[in-house]
Parts: sequence; structure tokens; C-alpha cells
Amino acid sequence: MVNFPKGMKRSIKKAALFILLTFFLSWVMAILFFGSGGRAYTAGWLVMTVTYMFIPAAMAVVVQKFVYKEPLKQPLGISFKLNRWFFVAWLLPVAIAFASVGISSVFPGVEFSAQPEGSRVFEHFRTLVPAERLQEMESQTASLPVHPFWFGLLMGLIAGVTINAVAGFGEELGWRGLLQREFGFMGFWKSSIVVGLIWGIWHAPIILHGHNYPYHPVAGIFMMTALTLLLAPIFSYVRLKSESVIAAAIIHGSFNATAGLPLVVIKGGSDLTVGVTGLAGFVVLGIVNVAILVYDRNFAKVPVTTGPNCF
Repeated sequence: MVNFPKGMKRSIKKAALFILLTFFLSWVMAILFFGSGGRAYTAGWLVMTVTYMFIPAAMAVVVQKFVYKEPLKQPLGISFKLNRWFFVAWLLPVAIAFASVGISSVFPGVEFSAQPEGSRVFEHFRTLVPAERLQEMESQTASLPVHPFWFGLLMGLIAGVTINAVAGFGEELGWRGLLQREFGFMGFWKSSIVVGLIWGIWHAPIILHGHNYPYHPVAGIFMMTALTLLLAPIFSYVRLKSESVIAAAIIHGSFNATAGLPLVVIKGGSDLTVGVTGLAGFVVLGIVNVAILVYDRNFAKVPVTTGPNCF
């Protein structure tokens, strides 16, 4: 039997309670939604998934404030004090999206498409929305004064620091606010891996019903977990360097708002291979993780990826 130090044992118990409550409420809600006939990409689906995103934050508050009776603001990193890492959080996902276009285009059977009607995004929607709705979307795209990629980029930048960041906060207060802190005794990389694994598995019910990988729902669970494992150190690094879970919410929001951009200019491939959430994106995210390691060890004034505790 392992004898944990008192503080470590408390952190593990606190994290376990948070994980149990978050998974129970999230998965029960998803089971009830799909069990009652709910379908992906409907109005009900939108309400359910947005609610799903706020459960980690709600459970973080319950565990932190009402069970352990501890303050919220400082321990969970709720700070609006701006610094350069807020801008990194906002713009890094855009760079990831651009790089994913380049990596995707070297995959066999994949090419750059200047015409949005022939792009991966319209291939995707052809099987998910009614023909009349698809025709309407194509008409709206054709009427845009600029290419939809640039329009999507502008909208993504705005949404990334507004509505998407609010939704991102619903997850980040739990993952990078409470959970990353309680697992801080593991050190940066190990704690990020554990949080990333939990974060990915938490998505399983909605992935299984079409989120992100609609053509490969079972394989999508493993893909989503790989994605969160790669994202976790990036989001955690931003949270630690900014000293704010708000910055983590912004990078989460900006990532969600811009991750679909490559699909607007890519033709071919599948949901497992191209784009930010496919293998091409995994290559880019792997490079970003290596860049974090190199930067933190060689250029950062206060390294956070080394040492026994990331808080």
C-alpha cells in the first residue's frame, strides 16, 4: 500500500471527487439526451453540448467552495490581469490552423482548394444537413465579399475572445483551474498528461454520437483523447505563464473557433487525417509541444516545465 504525504493525499481525494461528479453529471446528461432521441447538429444538440461544457466549472465551484470551503479566485487562477500570454492564447490557435493547412496538403489524396464548394467542409456537410440547407449555405458563401476562409478567420478571432472564451471557461475552470492545481505535485508534463487523458475520455459520449469525427465515431474517441493529450501541455503552459485560467479559457475558445478553418481550403482526406483535429493537426501540436520544451528550458526567465511542482 502506498503512503502518500498528507497534502498529496488530500489533493488526490479532491481531484477524484471533482472527476467523479463531472463525469457522472456529464455522461448522465448525454445518455438521457441521446436515449430520448436527441441527434447531433440540432438545436437540442447545441443546448446540450454548451451545458456539457459548463459542468466542469460548476463542479469545480462545488468541490472548491462548498465541499472543501476554500476560496475560488486565487487558487483557481481567476484573474483578468492582462499580460502577453493572453495574446499568445488568442493568436496561437490561428498559427496552428494555418500550419495544419500546410501539413494536410502533403497527405496522399489531399490538395489545396481555392473553391469552398469543393472543400472538405462542404463534403462534411453534404451528409449532415438537408439538401436545401446545403444549397442555402453555398449561396451564402458565394455572396461573401471575401473568401470564406478569411471571413471565418475574422469571426473566429472575435468569437475566440468573447462567446467561445466564455464557453471555454466552462471547461477550463475545472481542467486547468482545479484539476491541474491538485495534480501539480506530479510536475508539469505528468500532470498535463493525466489531465489531458481525463479531459479526452470525458468527451466520449458526444464523440460517439458525431462530434468532431462523425464518420469514425469509435476511432474518434481515441483521436479526441490523443488531441487533448497534445493540447493539455499547451493550455497548461499558457495558464501557468499568464497566471490566469482566463487565458486558458481564451486559448480554448480561440482553438474551438479556428480549428475548422483548414477544412475550408482543403479537398480530400478524412476526419481522421486532415485539419487541426486530424493527424495533420497532431503533427503541428507535437511541434508546438517541443517548442514549449525548448523555450521553457532555454529562454524562459521562470521555467515551469521543470521542478517538482507546477504551481
